[in-house]
Amino acid sequence: MLLKTKKTGEIVRRKSRFLPRLFISLGILIVLAVLSVFIIRFFNSPEKNKVSSAYIYKKWAENDYSTVYEICSEKLKTQPYNNLALTFKGYSGFYLAVSQVDASVAREYLDDSIFNLRIALQNARKSLVPQLKYMLGKCYFYKNSISSYYYYSDLVVQYLEDAKASGYKSDDIYEYLGLSYAALGKTSESISSFTEALLVRESDSLLLSIAEQYKKAGQFTAAKQYLFRVVTQDDDENLVLRSHLLLGQIYTEENDFASAIKEFQTILEKNANSADAYYGLGVIYEKQGDLVKARAEWRKALRAQINHPEALKKISDYK
Repeated sequence: MLLKTKKTGEIVRRKSRFLPRLFISLGILIVLAVLSVFIIRFFNSPEKNKVSSAYIYKKWAENDYSTVYEICSEKLKTQPYNNLALTFKGYSGFYLAVSQVDASVAREYLDDSIFNLRIALQNARKSLVPQLKYMLGKCYFYKNSISSYYYYSDLVVQYLEDAKASGYKSDDIYEYLGLSYAALGKTSESISSFTEALLVRESDSLLLSIAEQYKKAGQFTAAKQYLFRVVTQDDDENLVLRSHLLLGQIYTEENDFASAIKEFQTILEKNANSADAYYGLGVIYEKQGDLVKARAEWRKALRAQINHPEALKKISDYK
């Protein structure tokens, strides 16, 4: 009887120890399950995905530049030297800039893009360096286009030439170089770049640009060949009128006054307020020794454009 009582007591004691352990184990399992759910939700949450590289690439592929710009800005707050965020903030900022109507807003985006791209350039993979330099060149080019003076043409040339030397290829790179060399007064380099651009893609604006450089270089025959192509085949009235103006100026310098007058009158038939055309007619009469007619045309130029610099100077010279 004593043995049975003893064994019964041991069984009771074992049961009393087993139940707490069971509850503890169950509690641990529950806690682990809750933690697992939390971890899974965290790593798959929209907020987490929004700052992932995959999400940036996805939004970039969708041309959602505003979202790319915003999430890269957030990422850079905690990781200021994250190269992916720097690069894509620079790229998206550029595209946001060129879509702006307000020049001051565009400049802010461009300045920010340049800042981020220059930092990204410091620790970028070697294979990405040419593309970063190309984008920096484009940023400076567009910054030039909305500035009063061409302060940044040298930087456009520097970065685009570096990108080209590194093997980077783009259909627009030679046209940007041609325009930038022209702004710097480097006529031969501009003509060379424009000629390369024509091999990639011909456009009437490009034909006009190269004609302007040939005129500046005194190569009138070459300039006229490009201008004839614009006036005979283009539907853009602005380009056509600019081409007639350039032809009129070339004929004037060649002393072919009849042809020059015809070009200026063609402009005035379509735009009676062309100050440049009136000025050109005045120069012709000046060359012919008829200062009365010359002054009359320059006064017309000033009525069309009160601050026309060449007409103001001529009127001042012949007071």
